[in-house]
Amino acid sequence: MNNLLFLGSIGYQEIIIVALVILLFFGGKKIPELMRGMGKGVKSFKDGMNGVEKDIKEPKKEEVTETDSEK
Repeated sequence: MNNLLFLGSIGYQEIIIVALVILLFFGGKKIPELMRGMGKGVKSFKDGMNGVEKDIKEPKKEEVTETDSEK
């Protein structure tokens, strides 16, 4: 279990071979579109995580007004 997902033994030669195979499968024009889509997905995920953290840290205004009116 020393190698996490067997990634510890991957060298530069293997990375170059994988990159060339990906280039052959998708072509030069499709790769920027794939990376752009991945970037948008990561940005959306981060925005969602920030929104969840914000919701947890700050109480909603509706909840604050309801508890104040009940007192």
